[in-house]
Amino acid sequence: MLDFSPQYSTSKIADIESFIDRNYDLDGPVSCRLLQRGFNDVYLATDPAGARYVFRLSHHRARGPADVRSETAFLKHLVDFGVPVAAPIPTRHGALFIEGQAAEGLRQGLLLRAVGGRDVDPGSAADARANGKTLALLHRAAEAFQPGDIRYRLDLDHLLLRPLARIRDSGLVEDLQVLDRLEGIANRTAASIEAMDDLAWTYCHGDCHGFNARIDDAGEAVFFDFDDSGPGYLAYDLAVFLWAKVSFGRELTAMWHEFLDAYQEVRKVAQVDLTAVPHFVIIRHFWLMGEYASRAHEWGCNSVGWVAGEVDTLTRWETEHLALPAR
Repeated sequence: MLDFSPQYSTSKIADIESFIDRNYDLDGPVSCRLLQRGFNDVYLATDPAGARYVFRLSHHRARGPADVRSETAFLKHLVDFGVPVAAPIPTRHGALFIEGQAAEGLRQGLLLRAVGGRDVDPGSAADARANGKTLALLHRAAEAFQPGDIRYRLDLDHLLLRPLARIRDSGLVEDLQVLDRLEGIANRTAASIEAMDDLAWTYCHGDCHGFNARIDDAGEAVFFDFDDSGPGYLAYDLAVFLWAKVSFGRELTAMWHEFLDAYQEVRKVAQVDLTAVPHFVIIRHFWLMGEYASRAHEWGCNSVGWVAGEVDTLTRWETEHLALPAR
């Protein structure tokens, strides 16, 4: 019996290779390497013929288990509609996802065809436009998607209120005045969204910040990483890209305009949803802060301590971009 139970384990590469070989009908045994660990563990798997795949082993997150059933059903739907996304690979039994036992409990996995092409250039207008076009194609295809039972809805509770609670419960923000300011910003932002009538809902990618894509030889953005997908506000799915261009000292607002222009060439956005986008930039930042705050016991307070210093960033955005009184 262990004296110290793991909260999160990193699997041996040989175990990942064996797991893939047992459960997927590929062209011979694969060789793997770990690409990244964090929100999920992501491995590059290569078969003897040189075909490349990505195996994602989902992490236990504060929100709960990964909704891989809905995620892979949406991916298959998008592939069928011709939207450029990473295609899921079925197991030997035809399932699009799988579970495996790790030291900390069951973890969900899925195998995807690796996306070719190159990384996105954050300062490229063409790449921003490619992201906007693919997101519009995704939302257009989503109109015909029937998700069935879903685990997560990208509503204010999921995106803002529960992340705020995680920040508060983490103990990272020790100054009660700072906590009060954060709660004030969150409450005002929630009230502003609730006051807007007829905000559109769609099935969201949930994390379209520009880097969950690769640019193929035709200049198209091929999307991957649908772990945070689900039904939610259209304005939020758009706002994630704007947030990525203005957060953490970035000054790339021009790329947001390119992204939005390309999106609207495929699918028009109502004025009420455009008006909501700057409010959802704040919500996105709270969501990320909550994700990191929930990992304090795993990654360490020093690694996630930046969360405590973000109140001025949020206040500045509220003051400069929203018609709300800054507290």
